[in-house]
Amino acid sequence: MEPILKGRNLVKRYGRVTALDQCDFDLYPGEILAVIGDNGAGKSTLIKALSGAVTPDEGELYLNGQRVSFASPIDARRHGIETVYQTLAMSPALSIADNMFMGRELRKPGFAGKWLRQLDHDRMARIAREKLTELGLMTIQNINQPVETLSGGQRQGVAVARAAAFGSKVVIMDEPTAALGVKESRKVLELILDVKARGLPIILISHNMPHVFEVADRIHVHRLGRRLCVIDPKDYDMSDAVALMTGARQPDKAA
Repeated sequence: MEPILKGRNLVKRYGRVTALDQCDFDLYPGEILAVIGDNGAGKSTLIKALSGAVTPDEGELYLNGQRVSFASPIDARRHGIETVYQTLAMSPALSIADNMFMGRELRKPGFAGKWLRQLDHDRMARIAREKLTELGLMTIQNINQPVETLSGGQRQGVAVARAAAFGSKVVIMDEPTAALGVKESRKVLELILDVKARGLPIILISHNMPHVFEVADRIHVHRLGRRLCVIDPKDYDMSDAVALMTGARQPDKAA
């Protein structure tokens, strides 16, 4: 099976620091691939390269077998790659519907939209409600309420729903449960599995090993700017993963 998103020999330097060092990456259709690594291992730079936030100095990226190069995160979005950032990248004062369509607002049909540039708020609200309902998030009563009135878990839910609604090929999730309590984390993990069930492959960056081992199909271990190995969570335990991440253990030759 061919990877849906593939990186080969990716290099990114910041002055004398090499953040990515001949890094390889493979995401297969329909899987949840967790990316783990110690602080400073280069995980963030890898994700930025995959989501268009940085351009690698060397190496190739392939999406569905076609070589691609992303000039910006908007460019990556056009290719069907959506990212849920740790900071959520939301505007608290705007409504749920407006946040769902931020940067891709729908205009009214005809003269009002084309020449007066009026937004079609009713259609955006309807689509936002449909998308949230699909993911079981309609505990949110009012699609027009400001995002700042939502709990942390609900905000995360809206961010995930936005990515799932518009990501046609890949969804990247950066520490989606980092600032959440146990109950809200559980809801977000269920959401991640829902998104996978809809056929979207997910890249999950997380420090939370129990969460990683619960939902990931494969685990990409990142160390010193490159992929150290890829492990199957059924064959390893959490202490093995931490040992690989920190260099206390070397990968098996088959991994």
